[in-house]
Amino acid sequence: MSKINILGDNLPNMPWEDRPVGSKEVVWRYSANPVIPRNLLPTSNSIFNSAVVTFKDGYAGVFRCDDTNRRMRLHVGFSKDAINWQINEEPLKFECDDKEIGEWVYGYDPRVCFIEDRYYVTWCNGYHGPTIGVAYTYDFVTFHQLENAFLPFNRNGVMFPRKINGNFAMLSRPSDNGHTPFGDIFYSESPDMEFWGKHRHVMSPAPFEDSAWQCTKIGAGPIPIETSEGWLLIYHGVLASCNGFVYSFGSAILDLEEPWKVKYRSGPYLISPQKEYECMGDVPNVCFPCASLHDPATGRIAIYYGCADTVTGLAFGYIPEIIEFTKQKSL
Repeated sequence: MSKINILGDNLPNMPWEDRPVGSKEVVWRYSANPVIPRNLLPTSNSIFNSAVVTFKDGYAGVFRCDDTNRRMRLHVGFSKDAINWQINEEPLKFECDDKEIGEWVYGYDPRVCFIEDRYYVTWCNGYHGPTIGVAYTYDFVTFHQLENAFLPFNRNGVMFPRKINGNFAMLSRPSDNGHTPFGDIFYSESPDMEFWGKHRHVMSPAPFEDSAWQCTKIGAGPIPIETSEGWLLIYHGVLASCNGFVYSFGSAILDLEEPWKVKYRSGPYLISPQKEYECMGDVPNVCFPCASLHDPATGRIAIYYGCADTVTGLAFGYIPEIIEFTKQKSL
């Protein structure tokens, strides 16, 4: 296997646990999962589908914390080791120059991406249906909300960590107003984080007979990781089973300069709901990745994923192994 160049700052102290003895899994679960329980806050019914990034001498994140009214809220959290989190009890409040756009309805499934000099937050934002909300922060204290990126209905807005062709770039998954029974991944660009265009189709759900775990709908997960092989994308896929939707996740490699072109895409999943905390919860049978940390020097990756829409799990792997897996097992 040729050496793969992985971009990003080295992160030697990122969370890590070696592959279990005897395991042949490409990605393996943290033995102390769930890493974030559902009741870490006095008011939380569940904490899942959340975003984690490096910040100063530790880590920060934006967390989906549904409260005991079952309202979908976003909260800010901090950690020294990215394992033990202190999450603010008060929900995140955005500052917005436009009262209409800034009116809070609901927010869920955030991602956080550092680009140039600030952290951008994207999330599923309620504005006459689900759309992609956008904000930025320098300090995880003050958050400046911008225009929504797209018309309703849309979910899974995931930005690239650098500009593509001089523009900001984002993946998304156009949907409908309900619990969408379909969904393809699309790519869009913006010169100013306000006007989005150059929409391109990236990939569709796979045929049932080829890869059933991703045959109903798919959506981008953590921020893509730039490598010499292309953008490594961890994404979720859904099977419509006789017992309801089943969410798993796999991997794809996108072209570096034309990310709407898929070079490879895994047929088998990396993680599917198998553990009790993934199979039992408010929404059973869900493994939903939203964030990752990686160390280019060692090739390590830690993937944060929502489990059964209730708690947060953590899984580990090596980026070169995931890339090799994706190429060898590509659809």
